[in-house]
Amino acid sequence: MRRYVLTGTPGSGKTSILRCLAERGYGVVEEAATAVIARAQAQGEPEPWTRPTFVDDVVELQRQRQLETFTTSPVQVFDRSPLCTLALARYLRLSVPRALAAEIERITTEEIYERQVLFVRNLGFCEPTSARRISFEESLVFEGFHEESYRAFGYELIDIPADCLARRVSAVSSVLGQP
Repeated sequence: MRRYVLTGTPGSGKTSILRCLAERGYGVVEEAATAVIARAQAQGEPEPWTRPTFVDDVVELQRQRQLETFTTSPVQVFDRSPLCTLALARYLRLSVPRALAAEIERITTEEIYERQVLFVRNLGFCEPTSARRISFEESLVFEGFHEESYRAFGYELIDIPADCLARRVSAVSSVLGQP
């Protein structure tokens, strides 16, 4: 099983790329942070990312999804990884929780993800949503935190530049190989 990470700044088009990859037969795993936020907001919590356990909740869901995801495709594509959660914690100026440090140790030691990370570059804007309340300028800062996190752990960033969706999907597919 080859597991790739698709990452980038909020609003860069990762979800659209993932949907196209799923249509082509790749195994895809959705982003955990968005699911944690949506679940909490559905229960009446407007800003769950301010909760002290937010990062822990994201890490737990990421770990659960990574361990439980089954697909017949030999290639899985994950919308973010625990290193993205590390970037989030640093961006929010939070200390790194033990659970996150342990998960980073696990994915590093067990070599869970391929060393090539698909880094989806920003599109020049960032549309706010209920889960994404970040300005375009803030998203660029956040993008830098992602780059730093992956490089610090020795990952190779494969740039997926701003372009039309079809060309971005083709660029990602050329790295992934056949599903």
